[in-house]
Amino acid sequence: MTPHPSSIQISDYTYDLPQEKIAAYPLENRDASKILIYKNKSIGESTFNNIDQFLEEESVLIFNNTRVVQARLNFQNSKQQGIEVFCLEPFQQDLDITQAMLNTQKVLWKCLVGNLKKWRDEDLVLSTENISLNVKLIEKRNEDVVVEFSWLPNALSFAEVLERTGAMPIPPYLKRKSEKLDATRYQTIYAEKNGSVAAPTAGLHFTPAVYEKLKQKNIQSLFVTLHVGAGTFKPVKAETLAGHDMHAEWLDVSKETISRLLNNNTKKKIAVGTTSLRTIESLYWLGVKIFYNEKILTGALELSQWEPYDESKKEITVVESLTALLKWMDTNSLQRVICKTSILLAPPYKLRVADGIITNFHQPQSTLLLLISCIVGTEWKNIYNYALENDFRFLSYGDSSLLLK
Repeated sequence: MTPHPSSIQISDYTYDLPQEKIAAYPLENRDASKILIYKNKSIGESTFNNIDQFLEEESVLIFNNTRVVQARLNFQNSKQQGIEVFCLEPFQQDLDITQAMLNTQKVLWKCLVGNLKKWRDEDLVLSTENISLNVKLIEKRNEDVVVEFSWLPNALSFAEVLERTGAMPIPPYLKRKSEKLDATRYQTIYAEKNGSVAAPTAGLHFTPAVYEKLKQKNIQSLFVTLHVGAGTFKPVKAETLAGHDMHAEWLDVSKETISRLLNNNTKKKIAVGTTSLRTIESLYWLGVKIFYNEKILTGALELSQWEPYDESKKEITVVESLTALLKWMDTNSLQRVICKTSILLAPPYKLRVADGIITNFHQPQSTLLLLISCIVGTEWKNIYNYALENDFRFLSYGDSSLLLK
């Protein structure tokens, strides 16, 4: 029997990451970053603006077009004490983030609150740029709080309110406050759909010049959406994966994109970032669920973290899976599949859809490092040692890698 990833000891996925190796700021030019190339079990390096040289002609790149919202809001109570409200996701379970961001007048939201003990029985108000934003504390829970936001002018969408009143939620490991440059640099140039509280950082290196080089090699670009949650920074604190609850995130993929994935099944498919990879692998497993239960209701479709390791179902091909998913969408008159996924990709998982990944370098003992090891196995140690010894910059604003299975 294949070992189950729940038995993985997270201590096997650690390495020493000195603070000076973490890039606190981006380079002046996005595509000037270094890129590590792992192909045929050998390691090389170049600069990101040469990435086209390492991709096969007519490959397919899958990008995550989510847009980071300015989710950090700094209020003051009646005693002028600072209280930070960090927006996580809508409180309504049936409301996806894209819809919720378009709400006007008021919303209920799950948040993390800094200095919560200073928030007594009072509403907090933030006034800036001709907007008055009010927040009411509704419920304190174990891991978050529920708040109600309301604002004037109430014709504005919640996305517009955050854009004008909030700060960019750069990662805590940068150990600095958000600055003006982060508003553009912690955002991909193709970001479109509001909803993430962390950037899909693998895409930060792409520029129009890089796109033009890819176009010359007939490399296609497909776009999916996975709204990145704060859980992406959550380390695995349990000794084994069995004690780790994977965070759920909303995916949103069009029928056209799924059709193009299916039609390009024989071509090399490279995910730009861990979020894009988790999305296309989730699509495969959603198709598997539908293949075995074509009557599943639209509101009941979601993916839990251990479903890919359920050996009770016979393995099906990618073609069978995506065909079942498209047929189900036709039956239910859907142009997009929108649902939550908590997929956890860890050894011995084998990629079904993707053939490789473009990604930055990740934190020790993280689920992202486990995902990388699904592609390169234990070679991740040699890859990361090479990066550490050859002045690669790590994490969100750091350098890139192309890892091919």
